Amino acid sequence: MRMHLRRKRPESWEEQRGRVKRAWALPFWWIEYQTEWMAYLLSNWTFLEVLEYLSSFGVLIAVIFYFAESGDRLKQKHFQAWQVINTAQGKGGNGGRIDALQELNADGVPLVGVDLSMAFLQGIRLKKANLSRANFAGADVRDAEMHGANLENASLRSANFRDAKMHGASLRWSVLDDADFTGAELRDTDLTGASLENTDLRSANLEGAKWGELRSVKGTNVYGVKKAPPGFVGWALGHGAVQVKEE
Repeated sequence: MRMHLRRKRPESWEEQRGRVKRAWALPFWWIEYQTEWMAYLLSNWTFLEVLEYLSSFGVLIAVIFYFAESGDRLKQKHFQAWQVINTAQGKGGNGGRIDALQELNADGVPLVGVDLSMAFLQGIRLKKANLSRANFAGADVRDAEMHGANLENASLRSANFRDAKMHGASLRWSVLDDADFTGAELRDTDLTGASLENTDLRSANLEGAKWGELRSVKGTNVYGVKKAPPGFVGWALGHGAVQVKEE
């Protein structure tokens, strides 16, 4: 807050004029003298001091209202994000969904059951997102960053997750049939009870992955799988998986 300072009374014009050495400068000194008196009179006007206090008080009130309404603004922001997502359901393309999903996840909003079928989500960042029962059928999710995401009971059928980074994600009882996970980072993922029928796992990193109770690996391509858990490749080949190099 600015302090209201009372100014010192100006000298008389005779005193100031006596210090003027050149006649041509006299008009300029006269103007300066008049403005000094104006500043002096205004500085002693109590009404202006009151206005200063009111101005500072108004700023304080604005700050209080800003923080008081922050919850409503956040709700409005989330509402608009969900509108973007829901409006684009079942449609191809991005449609603003990447930004909307990332904003909701950053604010800790669960994305349970969200329908992202056929969406273009390449490079999306949804670390530790709660996407249980989500529908990614036919979606393009290449190069996604989904470390630690919860995708339990989700549908990833025919989705493209090439080179996706899904370290520590949970895919328990999810459907990955016909999905493409070529080169994906699947370290420490939980695939318990998942269905991997015709899934492309070529060059995927499966180090530390849990694979108990897999429902199906028929037609799954395990060619070049990296650091597969002990016994996984042999078991998969014995249950209908294949090793095919072709692109």
